Amino acid sequence: MVFMKRIFLFLAVNMLVVLTISLLLNILGVKPYLSAQGINYESLMVFCLIWGIGGAFISLALSRVMAKWMMGVQLVDQNHSNPQFRELVSTVHDLSRTARLPVMPEVGIYESNDINAFATGPSKSKSLVAVSTGLLDRLNQNEIKGVLGHEVAHIANGDMVTMTLVQGVVNAFVMFLARAIAFALTMTKSEEGEERQGPPLMYFVVQFVLEMFFMVLGSIVVSWFSRYREYRADAGGARLAGRQNMIQALEGLRRSMVSMEGTDSPEEPLAVQSLKISNRPSRFMSLFSTHPPLEERIERLKMSVI
Repeated sequence: MVFMKRIFLFLAVNMLVVLTISLLLNILGVKPYLSAQGINYESLMVFCLIWGIGGAFISLALSRVMAKWMMGVQLVDQNHSNPQFRELVSTVHDLSRTARLPVMPEVGIYESNDINAFATGPSKSKSLVAVSTGLLDRLNQNEIKGVLGHEVAHIANGDMVTMTLVQGVVNAFVMFLARAIAFALTMTKSEEGEERQGPPLMYFVVQFVLEMFFMVLGSIVVSWFSRYREYRADAGGARLAGRQNMIQALEGLRRSMVSMEGTDSPEEPLAVQSLKISNRPSRFMSLFSTHPPLEERIERLKMSVI
């Protein structure tokens, strides 16, 4: 039932993105970029920018709502009957005041055995920090404070917006390059020497292949920026929550990850997802890793001057 709910919400959001951007293209009077007479690069550029960046920012605008619906996040406040939840809210608010956030983030809990936490939202004034029940059960208070400091640092750094912008620009470039190169490879010329669209099926096949290729290259750029922002959020978390608490949080996550190795638990691949942690990937796959290895993050914090 939960899986079907997530599929429905995913499809609904994508439908909303398609309808919104299609309406925006009509309002702006963007003409079709491809016709039998050839390709209009100006229209193609506008088309790709609107689809690439516009789609990313629509998803960002809906990120808090989608997190609540898809993850089953339940908001908690300082008046909650559970003292552990009240302590969680108090810690997030204290860290947020230290980070000088203009508005306190919403704080939420969701049921999961995974050790997980995330921050989302379209701006510093409209953000959400959510943690799993598994994280609350398996980390101590200092480690939890370090994790929360990391997430609040993401909000203070504006990471959700910058990551969305980077992803949107990469999407736009992927779309533009794939379509422009596909046209160049499949076009035909008239007797007068004018460029014309080639066989439509061949064009779309070449476009699809190129899009897949450029998406892989683009994901390397996005992953590199994501790893950079994780190092920055670690440093920010150390300033907000204390370097030792941040180090303890990462060491606690590594300890939990090691304890899951070699088990037959179906949750093993997801067991330590706070800060999106995973085992050290191979040299090639590390290019696509959105988060640096725990060992490197811990060592960098120990060597840094906060």
